[in-house]
Amino acid sequence: MKFSIITATYNNETTILNTISSVVSQTYINIEHIIIDGASKDKTLSLIKNNATKILKVISEPDNGIYDALNKGIKNATGDIIVFLHADDIFAKNTIIEDAAKLFTNKQTDSIYGDLQYVSKEDTNKIIRYWKSGEFKFSKLKKGWMPPHPTFFVKKKIYDKLGTFDTSFRIAADYDIILRFLGQNKISTAYLPQVMIKMRIGGESNKSIKNIIKKMQEDVKVLKKNKFGGWYTVFLKNIIKIPQLFKK
Repeated sequence: MKFSIITATYNNETTILNTISSVVSQTYINIEHIIIDGASKDKTLSLIKNNATKILKVISEPDNGIYDALNKGIKNATGDIIVFLHADDIFAKNTIIEDAAKLFTNKQTDSIYGDLQYVSKEDTNKIIRYWKSGEFKFSKLKKGWMPPHPTFFVKKKIYDKLGTFDTSFRIAADYDIILRFLGQNKISTAYLPQVMIKMRIGGESNKSIKNIIKKMQEDVKVLKKNKFGGWYTVFLKNIIKIPQLFKK
């Protein structure tokens, strides 16, 4: 099977080469790397072009935010499996795609997910928060559970059938995708019990109090859209994050 790894970038000159290197270092061969650049104004695009590989496809043009960019990536993907690796993120090790391919084959599943580490911007070996997902149960969704979206690898045919990101959500479209796929449509999934992605702290949803509040408001709208609850679920969704700060 072929994996399409999609990276959305905008002014990420300090981290984009780490992301590209992380993809290139994967032991699995049948992959393509699609970078959707939002017309960066720094050195991001020149760095990408100067470090282009045979597996790299680049599209650079203005977009309407990260979810619009990711939708473009899905549209241009030719692989069987869609993977999102953001411009601040790296794979936890060089066998992640190989391990994912084995799980897809062994479980014959529509999707897989795993664990994620939030790490320091300056030192990706310094763990700030450890998101251990655990095994999936449908009932967990109503209690605020979700897998870390960057670890959520999904077959492209699922996006073709059930749709891509709802760009009316500026921060919570990933949560909408998870509830739409795992909740409403009950696609099959399997847990890979290992850290799959290292994410540098400072993401859009958590970079300010204002954005945290906006994220919670969007979460409520997502829950209502997918008929999975409301503020109580959002409360639980945030409470279950607390232990992640203490597990390293």
